[in-house]
Amino acid sequence: MTKEQEGVYYFLTCKNRLTIETNFQRSLNISDHTVYPESTEEEQPGPSERQSALQLIDTLLLDVVEDAPRKVLVALRERVMQTDLSLLQQQSELKKLTEVVEKVTAPANRIGTLLSLPTAETAHIVVGGAEYYANIDPRLKNEQLEIGVQILVNEAFVVIETLDYDKSGAVMKISDLLPDGRIRVGQETGLNATLLIPAAVLADVKLKVGDEVRTDSSHRVAVERVDPAQKKNYFLKETPKVSWNNIGGQKEAIEAIRDTLEHPLLHPELYARFKYSQPKGFLLYGPPGCGKTLIGKATAASLAHRLQEEKKEKVEEYFLHVKGPEILNMWVGESERMVRDIFAQAREKRDSGYLPFVFIDEAESILGTRHSSRSSNILSTLVPMFCAEMDGVASLKEMVIILASNRPDLIDPAILRPGRIDRKIKVGRPDKDAAREIFSIYFDPELPLAKNLLNEAEGDQAKARTRLIDTAVEALFHPGAENRMIEVRLRSSRREILSRKDLLNGAIIASIVERAKEKAIKRAIAGLAEGITTEDLLDAMSEEYKEGEILPPTNILEDWLTLIDHDPKNVVDISLLHEKKQNHWPRKSVI
Repeated sequence: MTKEQEGVYYFLTCKNRLTIETNFQRSLNISDHTVYPESTEEEQPGPSERQSALQLIDTLLLDVVEDAPRKVLVALRERVMQTDLSLLQQQSELKKLTEVVEKVTAPANRIGTLLSLPTAETAHIVVGGAEYYANIDPRLKNEQLEIGVQILVNEAFVVIETLDYDKSGAVMKISDLLPDGRIRVGQETGLNATLLIPAAVLADVKLKVGDEVRTDSSHRVAVERVDPAQKKNYFLKETPKVSWNNIGGQKEAIEAIRDTLEHPLLHPELYARFKYSQPKGFLLYGPPGCGKTLIGKATAASLAHRLQEEKKEKVEEYFLHVKGPEILNMWVGESERMVRDIFAQAREKRDSGYLPFVFIDEAESILGTRHSSRSSNILSTLVPMFCAEMDGVASLKEMVIILASNRPDLIDPAILRPGRIDRKIKVGRPDKDAAREIFSIYFDPELPLAKNLLNEAEGDQAKARTRLIDTAVEALFHPGAENRMIEVRLRSSRREILSRKDLLNGAIIASIVERAKEKAIKRAIAGLAEGITTEDLLDAMSEEYKEGEILPPTNILEDWLTLIDHDPKNVVDISLLHEKKQNHWPRKSVI
């Protein structure tokens, strides 16, 4: 028997007819979903008119006592119930289908850009190139309505939703900033220029002439500041904390820098009394590998430290390391723009409380002498641009400009004149004492030494280290034939023989020490005696001069002139000397 039949029998077995009728009346009120309007007693339908089919069948079951009619009614009730359930399911599916049809047949919402809000209820928008004053859906919050944001409008052009900012658009360069906040963009001022309004997202962004901004699809709103494709951040985020103690053999150069750079900033009142004109820039010149870049970094770190220590000023160095060839660009005007960007970065950081240092390595590559031909030489415009930027620097208080070059004779005289690069400081090759000092820097006191060296020094590690360094220095500066490398013929017909000591620099000494360490490590891995020996250092020295590519691989004049410490104008010929078993020195001219 089904649940419905059990319910019928329950009603039939009840003794109280009034209770049965009351329960049925309650069920009628619950199951009847028909809503009737308010009416008078004469207009209200009767009980039979308000009952559903199942309720009428239940009423008949109460009145019929015979089994045969009652079984028919029960079967009829089951079929009616199944039909009602099926109808309800079909109605639910039809409702879902109707919603889908409404969605797929509804017209698409248009996407536009919000330009302004004239009132709290209206918006000035642009959709497809046309402008509208549209109503705003009251359900939208005011903080969602930002200038430049994308919006959705319906068929009635009512703003119904806000989207994010457009992710694509044309990139244009700022040529002018108007007082009312609008932005003029274009390649040249006045030529095909366009005025844009800044989006709300750019309210806290500091824009300047030369910046590039991205516009929305309507080309009316600037929505983002973008970095130029060729722009490079030359700032070293972690400037190496190099001190003067890390530089060996350059006492004269370091003293000259400290006298002309640190003293004017540490004692400005004294220099003001003497009406001393502070220098703007410095030139560090000399052979490669002698520590010009290292001196530049140490200058930045040391000066900032001294200002904090003695002047009690909270100053942090901002080191801009620029390599000359990085500035060169094949496109017209790009190299000049990079120079402007470098000085603009320095000035911006100075306004933020930093002490900017602009260090330009290989300066001769971008600041070389200008020739008479002004048609295709990029230096004809790059050098004047650099001069103009330097003229805008008042003194060391704004920024410190340091140039480094192996060939100062190739730098344009307009750059090196007083008032721009005021000090020329030579960073020369180390002598014997300087070489010993550089060896002491790179040869750490805690490096393991061979037992025979320690035994000779009676177990004194420092004494054994000093003897080893002295042996290496004496071998480098020995005047024997094994150290000869180059013969230079001068215009005065004088010939000079250059040996290893004449080509020595700090980079070579550092490499010799590293090669000696490698030999000691390989021997320790093989299970042999540990520690650096004298033979390791001497063999490393020979290998460095033989395999370290100290000599230029080509016969290009400029490469060889950077190697030797002679005036290029006086050099006539350079020859290589090759040692043979017969101690004969054949000369091979490379120039």
